[in-house]
Amino acid sequence: MKNKHRNIYHNRKLQNLIFVTTMILVVISAGLAAFFLVKSVTEFGTSPLGISAPQFLENLRNPGSSTDQGSSGSPELDALELPQIGAPELTPWDGAGRVTILLLGLDARDWAAGEEYSRSDTMILLTLDPLTRKAGILSIPRDTWASIPGFKHGKINTAYFLGDSNKLPGGGPGLAIKTVEQFLGVPINYYAQIDFGAFVRFIDELGGVKIDIPEKITVDLLGDGSDTKKNLKPGVQVLPGEWTLAYARNRSTGGGDFDRAQRQQQVILAIRDRILDLKMLPTLIAKAPQLYRDLSSGINTNLSVEDVIKLALLAQEVEDDDIIRGAISEEEIIFGQSPDGLSILIPLPDKIQLVRDRVFAGSSSFSPLTPGGIDQQMQAESASLSIYNASQSSSLAADTAEYLQTEGVNVIQVLENGEYRSDTRLIDHTGNPYLTQYLVDLMGIPSQNIVIDFDPTSQSDVDIFLGNDWASNNPIY
Repeated sequence: MKNKHRNIYHNRKLQNLIFVTTMILVVISAGLAAFFLVKSVTEFGTSPLGISAPQFLENLRNPGSSTDQGSSGSPELDALELPQIGAPELTPWDGAGRVTILLLGLDARDWAAGEEYSRSDTMILLTLDPLTRKAGILSIPRDTWASIPGFKHGKINTAYFLGDSNKLPGGGPGLAIKTVEQFLGVPINYYAQIDFGAFVRFIDELGGVKIDIPEKITVDLLGDGSDTKKNLKPGVQVLPGEWTLAYARNRSTGGGDFDRAQRQQQVILAIRDRILDLKMLPTLIAKAPQLYRDLSSGINTNLSVEDVIKLALLAQEVEDDDIIRGAISEEEIIFGQSPDGLSILIPLPDKIQLVRDRVFAGSSSFSPLTPGGIDQQMQAESASLSIYNASQSSSLAADTAEYLQTEGVNVIQVLENGEYRSDTRLIDHTGNPYLTQYLVDLMGIPSQNIVIDFDPTSQSDVDIFLGNDWASNNPIY
């Protein structure tokens, strides 16, 4: 009888363990952060672990060739201790309120090029509200232009690089968290990265995941441009680990990173569905030691075991219809250029807040939206504008200034540029999305002529150089 009870207890322990283990994958891999790593786990605030790309790919295709022995796989599974890294200062989770996790993936191109420090390739927020039993997933494009605490404005994916390369407290994850918190206005409790290879092997252990592919797509299994490309046909199909990875990280479709964000979230939910399939439970229980070993050597997080268990128990109670998916898309940004000519996404705060509030449904702690349409928002922003005449029309700048002032624009000076332009160009010095959007809509300024050149000492917030295109097509005359 004692042995019977002991076996029941042992089986329950294994069930709890594998449930926690699999839910860790769902919770932490949700952003597919690890899916874009072509390397082992990155230590907090240090350079990557010593593993070469060729060796990693060999380990990926032949897991038995890895020299990493991991843990012992004993029943205690090394006391279920996940790797703990020195954490940045985060808003502690009280165990009862909403919890939010920032999921990070590093830019594989940096690693392949032999760079010591990497940018983040992917940022996704996963949030869970224990009170309403609702969860949310919010994807943030890596080219989003953001204020990085302690630095100038830059692409949001450079925050990780700056935190690591400058050896700031908390390293890359610490500065990435501060940047996202400031950008979205939400507190973040945890961060997580997961090893790319462990993810691929885990999907294979599941027997693949079921994905409904909307249209034909060509994926690259290794991302190296060699003869590893595969054509995936439309329709519902079960993809193995490498194919799932390649599908999620592909960004060659028309929508680029916006499309990729949707595929990432699709894969997240496919993993969840596979794990919650009761038919998988015996297999997962049997493979618990190996799965744990893969995870414990492939997770970089500040989640404690206790919090993982709490989150796992909460996550199992969330219904499919209560998982809200959101992503910053073309509707919430303006396409522009940085001073060094890189393509960037200029955020429209009010529209991004709408997406954020939908994903974080039920919260009342966020700042209110700026009321009214773009005209009222531009006026409330009250950004100063300098107008330069770069056209062949001698009175265009003065006439434009008069017109814009009647519309509520804060024009502070009108100047001659000294050289002609065929097309109008806008430079935003201090981050003024509403005035920028207003002028872009009014003048039809193309994205390549919208430049963000952060300069808080500039006399005006925004400069606009009127070209002959505005001279020949405007509502003034």
